[in-house]
Amino acid sequence: MNIQTLLKTNVNDHTEKKNNLTYLSWSWAWAEALKADPTATYKVEMFGDKCYMDINGTAMVWVTVTIFGKSMTCQLPVMNYKNQAILNPDAFQVNTAIMRCMTKALSLHGLGLYIYAGEDLPDDGNAASKSVPRISATQGAWDNLKPDRQAVVQDVMDAIMNKIIADDVHGAYEEYTGIEDADEKIALWSKLDSKVRSAIKKQAELAKENK
Repeated sequence: MNIQTLLKTNVNDHTEKKNNLTYLSWSWAWAEALKADPTATYKVEMFGDKCYMDINGTAMVWVTVTIFGKSMTCQLPVMNYKNQAILNPDAFQVNTAIMRCMTKALSLHGLGLYIYAGEDLPDDGNAASKSVPRISATQGAWDNLKPDRQAVVQDVMDAIMNKIIADDVHGAYEEYTGIEDADEKIALWSKLDSKVRSAIKKQAELAKENK
């Protein structure tokens, strides 16, 4: 297995909905991670003697998942059933947030990422199930980059997805605008899905209005 396999994994049978949000079973997700890479690990980041960051009486947990030799860190507030930050959360609430955060960190590696992007099914790469692709200015932009430049763009794309999953659209926009090379920016745009593009476009419009 590899990241592409995780991206194409259908997780719909292992999710539940709460208040219009979809949650993936952490135990199933971790089992899939171990199937893909038996050496996979996850680490709860510590802040002194606490497994969460205290923010004005509320808590933010941070979890790092390492799979295929690559580490990705995700953060998540400790929230109630209304998805509001909890003041002075108890141990059970913190533990629930940690496991959800671990699952979200796994999505940064591809498993269930389509859920956070608002899609119903993963991209299975089956051309027969899709409409004929349109030719666009971005087509072939990625392949035209040298490997070292692809690596730079990939790092930015990972950072953008991290911000989007954390609901930090402004941060995602700043990551995108941080690329100055035109070819790299076109290649990056070609790799982002439509929902992320729309979010960045809206942020760009807000930036113009605030000037």
